[in-house]
Amino acid sequence: MSRKAIDFRALSPFGLEANELKITEINNKDIISVKHALANHGFIVFRQQAVSDADFVAFLSRLGQMTFTVGETPVPHQPALNVVSNARRDNSGRVRPPRSVFHTDTSYVAQPPAFTALRALTIPSSGGETLFSDQYRAYETLAKVAKQRLAEAQVLHVMSGLVLDESQEKQSWHPLVMRHPLSGRLALFLSTPERCQAISGMEHGDAQRIIRLLYRHSIRHYRLYRHRWQAGDILIWDNRCTMHRADHSKVVGDRVLHRGLVLGEPTSLN
Repeated sequence: MSRKAIDFRALSPFGLEANELKITEINNKDIISVKHALANHGFIVFRQQAVSDADFVAFLSRLGQMTFTVGETPVPHQPALNVVSNARRDNSGRVRPPRSVFHTDTSYVAQPPAFTALRALTIPSSGGETLFSDQYRAYETLAKVAKQRLAEAQVLHVMSGLVLDESQEKQSWHPLVMRHPLSGRLALFLSTPERCQAISGMEHGDAQRIIRLLYRHSIRHYRLYRHRWQAGDILIWDNRCTMHRADHSKVVGDRVLHRGLVLGEPTSLN
């Protein structure tokens, strides 16, 4: 007898949690359910995942083609993954405490990742949460006149914080209002204003003002989910309908995670 479908529990104000199921037990039907759950709810927390990096990569590879952000530090034994850490002496090569603002991962390329996933290795004794914004709600709560004005707008996303050579992508145009290919819903596709440099058809000053307004609108505190990490957590989200940031302000202890990315569909007009 086949087991029942994944038992998802709704989180507040959005997102899902899955308990009592290892990612190594997920079947092909479940993979479809996971993709649709991410498309409709933004992110999924898989609890109590006593799995290896190889298991993690195998799971992500079933969701689609994996990709890697050039300039990040790969995990030595699993180069499809990269290290995310606040530790001063580790494989990330970090020498200063990290900082984070709300953003969308690697949005400066023509084909950004659809999904990002983190596997918890070392959890601090307190702090170090990951916050998420619901970009569907960000769009839906815009005034009608703003929706009409921005319906066809394109935003120039640019790279920041990494060292790349001249042959690598550093910027790309994407729709400001993106229709999700699975849910069919509209979302604001933004990143930190530092990485959103222009809006098609607008003067630079006007574009920067609108980007900042939309960004602040997207991250209103009462619409955010704050994920408090537990040992064994795997957290996966859909970059096409969320933004995220790590809260490093009150971390006590080391915070070490491994990150994997899964490609999405091309959105750029380049």
